[in-house]
Amino acid sequence: MVDMDAAIGFVVARGDQVDRARLSYLRNGAAAPDDAIARTEMGQAPDGGWPAQWGGEVASIDATCFRLTELDDLGALGRPAGRKALDWLAGRQRPDGTWEEDASYARTAPPWARPGDPEARLHLTALAAYWLIIGGGQASAESGHFDPRLGGSYAGVARSAAQAIAGSLRPDGSWPSFLITGALGAAVLYRQDMFYESARMQLILADRLPKLSPGDTAYLAATLRRAGVPDDDHLPQVARQRLGETQRTDGGWPSDDGDAFDLHTTLLAIRATR
Repeated sequence: MVDMDAAIGFVVARGDQVDRARLSYLRNGAAAPDDAIARTEMGQAPDGGWPAQWGGEVASIDATCFRLTELDDLGALGRPAGRKALDWLAGRQRPDGTWEEDASYARTAPPWARPGDPEARLHLTALAAYWLIIGGGQASAESGHFDPRLGGSYAGVARSAAQAIAGSLRPDGSWPSFLITGALGAAVLYRQDMFYESARMQLILADRLPKLSPGDTAYLAATLRRAGVPDDDHLPQVARQRLGETQRTDGGWPSDDGDAFDLHTTLLAIRATR
């Protein structure tokens, strides 16, 4: 079982202003200070995306989605910066319903974002579609132009992305990309009422969950919960159980991307289990 007090203590003791503001919003919906939001929005490119830390000045799909995660944890996804980023993401969709990073990142991008790599392409497709679905309904409601279709403001974009994800599934329900891509893909398909396809992916994820790292487990559990997959479904239940088993004695969870991202991983775990 997750020790929530220890997890909260880890963020309070080691986090900066933005980390603590994210924690407060996740715990009780407290409004984030303006300067914490401003720090998170800093560096946005004129076109709406954010460049990647791994080099280059061109806006990156992966980096932009990471910023959207932070803004969502601050309750700021519907602000102008968030809506501009979502519009940029929607405009970057390819004719076949997929996404791919700019070619200028070919030498510097990590494996999950490398241009020209089909595994990275499917991962970025699931990632971008996920945030367009999460942000689409909020943007519609705040703009006053409610779109009842699945995906809200980005209904057409979300649907073509979901079809691309579903079309990539193998006969056994597996997918030709990274394992964690399955969490995003299952969430996208669930939110598009493609429950059978989502369930097939969730079954494979549940089978492989014991081998997932703590960071990937936190990401999976937070992704499914934010997408509205019921807490009493099998995969969310076993994911939360594994989070309890992998929590460190200092209250945090380790990130696969290094110590600098342990706070982000811990905030994901808190989102998944709060």
